Amino acid sequence: MTFALFPAYRFQQYKEQSCLAIVGAARQVSENLGYIAVRGHRKKNSVRSERYCMTTEQKIPEIGKSIRAFGVLTNYHEAGSGKAVILIHGSGPGVSAWSNWRLAIPYLAERLHAFAYDQLGFGYTELPAQHVYGLECWTEHLFRFMDAVGVERAHLIGNSMGAAVALAAAVLHPERVDKLVLMGAMGVHFPITAGLDAVWGYMPSVDNMKHLIDIFAYDRTLVTDTLAEQRYRASIRPGMQEAFSSMFPAPRQQGVDAMARYEDRLSAIQAPALVFHGREDRVIPLSTSQKLLTLLPNVQLHIFGHCGHWTQTEHAAAFNRIVRDFLTDEE
Repeated sequence: MTFALFPAYRFQQYKEQSCLAIVGAARQVSENLGYIAVRGHRKKNSVRSERYCMTTEQKIPEIGKSIRAFGVLTNYHEAGSGKAVILIHGSGPGVSAWSNWRLAIPYLAERLHAFAYDQLGFGYTELPAQHVYGLECWTEHLFRFMDAVGVERAHLIGNSMGAAVALAAAVLHPERVDKLVLMGAMGVHFPITAGLDAVWGYMPSVDNMKHLIDIFAYDRTLVTDTLAEQRYRASIRPGMQEAFSSMFPAPRQQGVDAMARYEDRLSAIQAPALVFHGREDRVIPLSTSQKLLTLLPNVQLHIFGHCGHWTQTEHAAAFNRIVRDFLTDEE
């Protein structure tokens, strides 16, 4: 039997069950490698973690350090010192931690210890043996990445799908989350937009990528042939389209609903939260952030006018300043 023969709900159940099986296996591997969580700290056995810095000629800024987490070599960027903040990118084709966060990392690193990693199935993180993805896998990958780099508790900054991962982390392990910053957030139910359906249904071509950038950005100066070519090239690296096309199969409303798995538990999150949204966002509707404003107990909402889905890029200076002030206001 092939996946194509599954009814949509059966396929989603299969993915969730497979992902949970991978989570269990990865936890066992982590214990064997020495990442054993014990009452708020990690105990290491005699096996050392695999942590590398790329030694080949680096002309690709997307490639940073590499560490084994959740059973895969995970590409990440690290800068600064102090309290840890982990930046979680979204689910656009060709996305990476660097493409999402390159303008934020240096600014945050002036006062915080910033980590930005490529999520499972994206960027330069090693692809898993099986193309099984979902909220549970992405959330567990986050926790295992935190374990691997020695971070017990951190601020989380999540963009779009990455915001759903951050929210899930705060629900499942609130003791590991300080503050939340969420942008164009998924994590609650909404009717899928034409923009998001186009993003998740992407078929590789430069023209298609440029069309997606046009959807993402309100600022027309960002919609360039150069950026479209860069993101297109990233989307056709070996194995990437196969991974991406397996994540959110049609009907893609089920992908939105899967990201909202913990909506009924969000009101229990006590972590202070700062939510951003672009007024002209065509991918994730503004109503999702307005819903988070009613669900999260300790929350504030900042809406940028003349802004699409890329708040961290289209209003970079204001975004960086507001976020850093929010994360460091107790100092």
